[in-house]
This record gives sequence, structure tokens and C-alpha cells, in this order.
Amino acid sequence: MTTRSHAAASAPSALRPFLDGAIDYAGLFPPAQLDMPGAVAAYASYLDSEDAWALGRFVVPVARLHELASATAVPATARDQAARAGARAPWHLSALLGTDAAADMTRVRAFNERFAEPPADQWRARIEAVEVRAATAAAIRDATGVVGRELECYVEIPTDGDPAPLVRAIAETRACAKVRTGGTTSDAFPTSGDLLRFLSACVAERVPFKATAGLHHPLRGVYALTYEAGSARGTMFGFVNVFLATALLRAGADEQVALAALEETAPDRVVFDQDGVVWRGHHLTRSQLVAAHELAITSFGSCSFREPIDDLAALGML
Repeated sequence: MTTRSHAAASAPSALRPFLDGAIDYAGLFPPAQLDMPGAVAAYASYLDSEDAWALGRFVVPVARLHELASATAVPATARDQAARAGARAPWHLSALLGTDAAADMTRVRAFNERFAEPPADQWRARIEAVEVRAATAAAIRDATGVVGRELECYVEIPTDGDPAPLVRAIAETRACAKVRTGGTTSDAFPTSGDLLRFLSACVAERVPFKATAGLHHPLRGVYALTYEAGSARGTMFGFVNVFLATALLRAGADEQVALAALEETAPDRVVFDQDGVVWRGHHLTRSQLVAAHELAITSFGSCSFREPIDDLAALGML
């Protein structure tokens, strides 16, 4: 696993190291669905912000790597001044593979050859991870075989059945797992039971994973599903819920306890301090939270970076 760490500011909350480099920025995807220049400018501004410690990778489809290169080469407008400033720091990328994984990996390698070590003062970026979908053990072996060991590989698997055989196949290939926890419609969200089975399988097989989609807010609740006026609302998982449930499972808690944590909605029941977190009588130390982040849930994708950070601040968790 590639360790991504920013210099987190000193703070009493044990949530900070738990979230270090954890928010993969997916501004190109719904519901934000920014154009490439907009997403580039946003990510560059986040890199230059005081909250950069929580920022993870810029997520981009392999099919759009040429757009990314163009958008960073010549900033188009005055609003991209932040992008020019951000160009001095290397960007960490996660690339989504399409249906032809072999061809896409050729593009990934070519991109890294061009941008990982460019001439001084030019934009630098490296694709550190790739993400691919697979619904069978055979497909997992095929996809991870194409990727090899040169990059981290996150395999997105379905959650509407028993994920254990698929997670086991991921473990055998030494890849990582990926779970989709929502979307822009209510039917895109897995049930709590389905998500719990995925978390339990990953912890049992010692497979690190990332979560994506529908994790804009810290705690479970009813929220707007898109950013459009009059958007439909639905019950969404919180990223703190997912982190907490995973950390509890890794610490030996039973599944009923983890399920309750996954469905927690009350902010005053989740209390972070400098030593760890206390939730309804359960205590996890700071070191247990760090271990859960490094060895279990590595990151979560969000099309908004500010929303998770601002919500955490509003709840007093940071």
C-alpha cells in the first residue's frame, strides 16, 4: 500500500489522523459533475488550503486523462490562479479503468512516464491507484492480473449478495476492495445489512477498502440526493459511521454492535477526544483508529471536499 500522509495540524480530536488523506476528490462525478477545468481548479485550491491534510487523490476516468493534462497545462481563466499555484505540488491520482483494462493500463503507464517526473516548474502528477469493477472471482483475477503490482488496485464489487467469496478473491490477489455506498437515487444505496457484510468480510480477510458515492456527511441521516433545487431526499450513510463500524469490527466488536454504529444518527453519541472516540459506552483508542485507517478503510470518495470538512466542523468533531 502507498502511504499518503499530509502534515496534519496539531489538534485534540483523534478524528484528524483517522481522516488523514482520506477524502478522495471526485468532483467530476455526480452530483457535482464539474467540468474538467472546474474540478482542476477546485482540487488545486484544496491542496493550498489549511484542510489539505484530509485531501486524498484526484479521481479521474482513464478516458479523460487527456482532458486533465490539457486543463492543467494552460489555465483558461483568472479563476484558475489556484491551479497555477497548486501545480507546484505533485498531484496524487486514482484512475478509473474502463472495459478494456489492458488498453487503459497502457494509457496509465504513458501518463506516469510523462507527468511523474516532468521538467522543473511544470505540473507534476502520478497515478498511484486504479479502480476497476468486477462481479466474479474470475473477473477479479483477470483485472488484477492486468494491473499487476505496480499500482494499488481497488476492485469494486456488488453488495447485494454474499461478498465474502469476492473479498477472499481480492485478498488472494493482494488488491484492495471498493464499495459503492450510495448515489443520486434512493435505490442506489445498499441496505445497512449489505454494507455490514462487506465491512465484515474485508476485516475478516484483512483487505483494505475504499468507499465511494453517497458519503458527503459525517453521520447517517436524511439529506438531499443531489445539489439541484427541490432535490429528492433519502437516507444516506455517514463516513464517520462507516469508519466507526469498521474500527469496531477490527477491534473485535460483534456485528450487531457494528450495525448499530453504522446506523447511528445522533452527533452527541459520537465523542472524539485526544485519546480516541467514545460511542455509547464503546471506546476506541487513537492507535486503534489510526490502524483502522491504515489497514482497513483507506479512503472515501466524495464529489465535494468542503461539505465533509464543514459538516465535521459544525458538529464540533474537528
